Order: sequence, then structure tokens, then C-alpha cells
Amino acid sequence: MANYAIDPAVLAPYVPRGMELDAWQGRHYVSLVGFFFLHTRVLGVPIPFHRHFEELNLRFYVRRKGPDGWRRGVVFIKEFVPRWAIATTARVVYGENYETRPMRFYVERDVPSPLLVYEWYAQKRWHALGVKTKGTPQPLTAGSETEFITEHYWGYTAQRDGGCVEYQVEHPPWWVWQTSSVEFAGDPAALYGAPFADVFASTPTSAFVAEGSPVTVRRGVRIN
Repeated sequence: MANYAIDPAVLAPYVPRGMELDAWQGRHYVSLVGFFFLHTRVLGVPIPFHRHFEELNLRFYVRRKGPDGWRRGVVFIKEFVPRWAIATTARVVYGENYETRPMRFYVERDVPSPLLVYEWYAQKRWHALGVKTKGTPQPLTAGSETEFITEHYWGYTAQRDGGCVEYQVEHPPWWVWQTSSVEFAGDPAALYGAPFADVFASTPTSAFVAEGSPVTVRRGVRIN
């Protein structure tokens, strides 16, 4: 997870109706996140050849006042996966902005600073997000930026008619490795639009690697 401070005006056009931007100590973030999914099931059913796959997404953070209090969630600007069926299912079930692209992931473990790299092909070139970890995974610190980034358990997707779909994401708190270096190589303007070019030209405020866990994504519910 590579995290960049961003002007909220850049994010305003992407905020679904009824949501508001969430901030940590007055700062707004956008995160470039690489996931590797294992043993995936769709509606409880394993799909052959679609159980293990990479995903690269660009997301930011919002909140909504629900009946149980503030619900802190994420909005995805764009998500890349290597499998057409996964992208189609996500678009149909959740309305998410998924694209199918060639992708690859590798990790070097037996080195002093383990290296993780996600690569995806778009706009006629390969893009990459790579980090080197340091130390050992640690539990989240209450009130920290790392906790803010990881502890959002709702997803929100704007609909074309002005409504919004809300879905819950369940997983235990993740332990995280800090990183000694992070590098993004690519063309953010071509991937996400011109307003993001300056964001990715800056140094990330933080980057870390989450240990991961079983994750459940609930069915979406429409919010009018």
C-alpha cells in the first residue's frame, strides 16, 4: 500500500452522493494498492482458473453516517485484474470500475530486505509498484496513519443514476511490515487522468505491506 497526500479537490468528482471525504489529522489520502488473492470464491462458489490472481487498485477514503454511527469506507477510482470473468462479476455485482489487463507479481523473500513487485500492462507499456520491507510485521498502533489506511470496512460505488451501492468488508486487523523503499513506475496521467500526475510525482507519505487474512465481501445494498 503506497499512500499519497492529495488535494481533496482532485477527489471531489469521485465522491458518491451521500458520502464525505475521510481524513487523518486533516490530511486526505489516495492509495495505490496491490493485492494477491488466494482461494477466491464468488457467491460461495470457487471458479476454476479464477481462484488465485493479482489486483492493483487506486482508492481513497470516505465515511457515511449510518444507523450504527460513522461507517468508514473506500471508493475505488480504478481496479485492474488479469481475469475477464473477475472484472465482469465485479462490475455487475458491485458496479466497480474494473479493467482486465495482463498482470504479474513476484516476491523475493531470501534477502535482507524482501522485495514485492506488482506489474500491469496498460496504455501500451508495463507499469509497476514495488516495495522493500524491513523488520517484522507488527500490530496496528491505535490512532496511527497505518490504522487509518487499513481500517476501512465498507466499500462505496457511485451509480450512473446518482445512487450508491454500499457493501461491507470483513477481516481481522492486519499486521504490517514497514518499508525501506517504494517505487512507482508508469504514466499516472494515462492510467487515471491528468489530475493524478502531480500526485504520483511526489514522494509517498508512507508505504507498507499488510500480512493479509481471510476476507469476506458482502453483497451490496443500494443507498438512494
